[in-house]
Amino acid sequence: MNSGKTSAPINPRTRHGFQGRTCSIVGTGSYVPEKILTNSDLERLVDTSNDWITTRTGIRERRIAEPGQFTSDLGAKAAIKAMEKAGVTSEQVDLIILATITPDMPFPATACLVQQKIGARRAAAFDLEAACSGFIYGLEIGHQFIMSHTYETVLVIGAEKLTSIVNWKDRNTCVLFGDGAGAVVLQHRHGANGILTTCMGADGGKADLLSMPGGGSRHPATPESVAADLHYLRMDGKETFKNAVNAMCLAAKECLYRCHLDVSQIKCIIPHQANHRIVEAVRERLEAKPEQVFINLDRYGNTSAASVAIALNEAAEAGRLQPGDLVLLVVFGAGLTWGAALIQW
Repeated sequence: MNSGKTSAPINPRTRHGFQGRTCSIVGTGSYVPEKILTNSDLERLVDTSNDWITTRTGIRERRIAEPGQFTSDLGAKAAIKAMEKAGVTSEQVDLIILATITPDMPFPATACLVQQKIGARRAAAFDLEAACSGFIYGLEIGHQFIMSHTYETVLVIGAEKLTSIVNWKDRNTCVLFGDGAGAVVLQHRHGANGILTTCMGADGGKADLLSMPGGGSRHPATPESVAADLHYLRMDGKETFKNAVNAMCLAAKECLYRCHLDVSQIKCIIPHQANHRIVEAVRERLEAKPEQVFINLDRYGNTSAASVAIALNEAAEAGRLQPGDLVLLVVFGAGLTWGAALIQW
């Protein structure tokens, strides 16, 4: 369908004489641990089956970090790959934004640990927590720093070691999650639109649908909190599914509306890789074609903030993204949080 939209995107950030710089993704990278945990492996851990997992989620395997491998290690490896593709040295990085819900420790920020690992001594660094929406939130924050001329080179990372907070006795959640990291380098690129617009949202009234109650000031670590399994991820799957589909569709449509575009003009849609039923429901509501959607959740499961970042890198490496192509990223996570970003590659 066309709906009378324009054939070329309108960049909302540069309309009406606005003087901010454009911001482009100039390099992507990702890293997943070598260890693979298949559905058949999970059959030996919990009361589940390959058919049950595949039918309900579309996930066939996920990657598992080694005991001595942490979120900062995963993030650093993805960052180095993105920097290499961008032709950027560690000394050129001005800012590191790391999105995660599984930091190495509550503080210091895992971004600071990544800074040390990649040798980016000049860079400011901080963590961002918006769960599975974290990478989109980080992308927009990095964009603002580039657009305002505050920084020239920003590194945005989504990295998770979710297996450290998974309850391996809960078959409804342990089958869903995996470990990994993805990263992008942001810079102004002359003559390129880059990130056209980003839409973000949240609903704290539904925070209990997806959470890890323990570990904060409300439920600090005690023998009682550990015994009550408060330090593991919890999810109301049915309500999360419903809210995810609605929020992702609204965010995606808002991005298209702002840029006077129709979904048929989007070359590649990269949704949060959580569940194939969510992805398919979003695709149908957007009236997108199956070939427009990039999916890798069958191999990695849900990697939270790393999900879209890993998929974006793999889509680029697979030749799915060519200069000038329009790319739509759309996510949903705990908080509740959600977001979408429309990019001209």
